[in-house]
Amino acid sequence: MNIATLPVRPEVYKIAKYNAGLSSADVEKRCNGAKVVKLGSNENPLGASPLVAQALQTQAATLNLYPDPQGRLLKHALAEKYKVPTDRIILGNGSEELLSIIYRATLNSGEHIVTPYPSFPLHEDYATLQGADVSRVPLDVHLELDVAALKTALLSKPKLFVIANPVNPVGSWLNNQQLTDLLESVAPETLLILDEAYAEYAFGADYADSLALLKNSSLQWIVLRTFSKAYGLAGLRVGYGIASNAQLIDMFDRVRSPFNVNTMAQAAALAALSDDGHLAKTISHNSAEREQVRCFLEDNGFTVAPSRTNFLFFKVHKLAADLSEEFLNRGVILKPWKQHGYDNYLRVSIGSSEDNQRFMQAVTEIFLQSLLTKNP
Repeated sequence: MNIATLPVRPEVYKIAKYNAGLSSADVEKRCNGAKVVKLGSNENPLGASPLVAQALQTQAATLNLYPDPQGRLLKHALAEKYKVPTDRIILGNGSEELLSIIYRATLNSGEHIVTPYPSFPLHEDYATLQGADVSRVPLDVHLELDVAALKTALLSKPKLFVIANPVNPVGSWLNNQQLTDLLESVAPETLLILDEAYAEYAFGADYADSLALLKNSSLQWIVLRTFSKAYGLAGLRVGYGIASNAQLIDMFDRVRSPFNVNTMAQAAALAALSDDGHLAKTISHNSAEREQVRCFLEDNGFTVAPSRTNFLFFKVHKLAADLSEEFLNRGVILKPWKQHGYDNYLRVSIGSSEDNQRFMQAVTEIFLQSLLTKNP
């Protein structure tokens, strides 16, 4: 069939398939069953809290019933944690679904959004699907957010200002002063979408406390977070958003599927949220291991972007998609970035100590071989 005759909207042709990466099973076949190190999807190597397994077992007898469409228990726990009313919280099948809901609820064909570049590809793709235009604001030469350039772009009063803090795929972040400066440039008619999927890893003295800064703001905004990363629930897909007012949530609720977060996901997220000790252990492990891997890469001559996440973004000497194949041959899954201008960067997740050692060993092997080839 001629693809041009398919009954789809023209906007669909403008986006690429999301690069979800290879599974461990795929690479195991390639490596004849050898153990695979999966460092391409920013998953938590420590897994979920032990409390999650208990919660899932408790819920097993209720699988014949539809989940609570409002996720009341989870919303109540989030409201207590963040000191906001439950009617300003929305749950999603991962924060990715919430992005889709927000774009479909707000964005018209011909309107435009402002977002940093490079960024999480769905920030742009969902706009393209709505027939909207994307104004990209490149990161600066240090791979950090260019606040001055973002403020200039915001003079156009876009319908949406979509920004991740910390930035995926790079890892850099905004501090309180930088976010405050940006907020002063957001027009009243612009909806601010602050994607904080990696916030738990980033919290510290120089990371912007967005909810505190936005608390008394007159702007329209929504902060998105997820249980997929630091809480280790990527397989259950549950995210949430906290908005500036209940009216926004009411509009978004009209767009979302009524039972979008399943029973198991709600129970698991509630259990994970209650285990501060496991979260602290995750963050401590990540901080120590990330520093070790960063030092290794820099000591071996790589340019590594600053990061307050569970991944590192580093520049390589050739097309990243090609180089990632050499890692796959050694059973190491990384994420080659494919956005134009950054296709010579790899993103590596911070895994277990053993997995990180495997990655560093693979780097040594690949680049030692490269040197030997050049200097026989």
